Amino acid sequence: MRMASMPVAVIMEHRIVHHRWADDAWAAVGVVPDCGGLPPLQELESAGDSKHYLVSGLQLELYPDENDGYFENCIAPEPKVFVLWRMLHGQAMPVQASVSYAEGTRMLDSGESADGVAMPGEIHAWLAGYLQAHYQPPAQGRRGRQHG
Repeated sequence: MRMASMPVAVIMEHRIVHHRWADDAWAAVGVVPDCGGLPPLQELESAGDSKHYLVSGLQLELYPDENDGYFENCIAPEPKVFVLWRMLHGQAMPVQASVSYAEGTRMLDSGESADGVAMPGEIHAWLAGYLQAHYQPPAQGRRGRQHG
C-alpha cells in the first residue's frame, strides 16, 4: 500500500566522450521536486561537450515495506535519490526514482543504467516527515540476525 508520493523531475546529462569504445555517455545528475507545469522533456543548458535535460513525470512513492531502506538513506551522511533510466529513441529517459537505500542498491546491482544523485533538502524534509509518522527504528542491538 502506497503511503505517500511526490512528483519529481530528473536532470539528465549527455556528454560527448573521447574514448575508443564509446562516443557519448549519459547520467542522471540531479532531481528536483516537480511543482507541475513542466514539459515532459526540456533542454536546460549546453556547455562544451555536455547538455543537460529536465525530464518530468516521475513519482517518488513511499511504501511501508521499504521503511528500513528509507531510514538508512535518510540518516546517511549524503542521502541519495536513486534513478533507474533507459535509452529511448536516442535519449536517456528516467523510468523509476526511489529514496530507499535498499531499492537503490537493487537498481545499481540489476545491470540496468542507474545513478544515485544528491537528495535535495525539500525531498529530505518530506522523507524525514514520513519516517517520523510511520517508522520506528529497531532498538540498538536488535538489528540483523538474532543469535541464541
